[in-house]
Amino acid sequence: MSEPVLSVENLSLRYRVPGGTVAALRSVSIAVRQGEVLGIAGESGCGKSTLAAAMIDLTGANAEITSGTVRLRGQDILSLSRDSRRRLRGREIAMVFQDPMTAFSPVLTVGEQLVDFQFNINDVPRREKWIRAQHMLARVGLTDPDLAMSRFPHELSGGMRQRAAIAAALLMRPAVLIADEPTTALDVTMEAQIVHLLRELQADYRCAIVIVTHHLGVIAELCDRVAVMYAGEVVEEAPVDVLYHDPRHPYTRALLACDPALIEEATGRLPAIGGRLPDLAHPPPGCAFAERCRLSTERCRIVPPPRVALGPDRSALCHEVAP
Repeated sequence: MSEPVLSVENLSLRYRVPGGTVAALRSVSIAVRQGEVLGIAGESGCGKSTLAAAMIDLTGANAEITSGTVRLRGQDILSLSRDSRRRLRGREIAMVFQDPMTAFSPVLTVGEQLVDFQFNINDVPRREKWIRAQHMLARVGLTDPDLAMSRFPHELSGGMRQRAAIAAALLMRPAVLIADEPTTALDVTMEAQIVHLLRELQADYRCAIVIVTHHLGVIAELCDRVAVMYAGEVVEEAPVDVLYHDPRHPYTRALLACDPALIEEATGRLPAIGGRLPDLAHPPPGCAFAERCRLSTERCRIVPPPRVALGPDRSALCHEVAP
């Protein structure tokens, strides 16, 4: 089995807020290998986007990493200087953001920005960088890349902006591409096109891809493995087919049961998980899911759950799961 291109090991991060701190990530460990697509799933507020931002060192000024490492090709990027970490972005690791409108400056054309994004390429004339950008726009499916290069971001549709954002992320041929909710702002048809595009690009470039999404259909279509997050922790990790057919953690089961695609008869209510996420300003001493879990016992509320190995690339954070 190949070594991970990107690995997160026991990463804990908190946000400083008025009155204290919020434990957004709690001892998170995941890894993704070359040519692999890893999905990160979970409810809103569970830490998915914070984890994605931490992987590329784009957390906010009020964020503080209290423990753990983020390794890119074996090197702990958190130990590097700020300038060294900045130089890694684009060349080694790149990100596609949830809202493609915020990925571009509104006062420069798309072409100008795609050329500027290649600042790490030395001794290459600007004209060649322009041509590289045109070719990448064509590769991501824009039928008139010359016209797109001359447009401002607001002159492109949402789907075109997302394609341009993917092109920008791939211009430097990074080893790792992180996509944070890349289809959320798109309609169903465009969502399917972007998923298909990402699958094609992964096959062409063989980069590692991390997809952050709450959309279980995107995970099923695109990913090789999936990590399910809850309250800042990875509660289950498994190959995607295995997890969908045999979820072991109670939260994973509850999350999959909420998929609207499973509704067979007309109903006036959508399935939901009862209760609410715990307050991570004061994390519970035991299992974070205990108050919402039908299987929980008094031990679950008091004792932190163990991480149980369930097989190759498979584990669950639970007292009630047997190996």
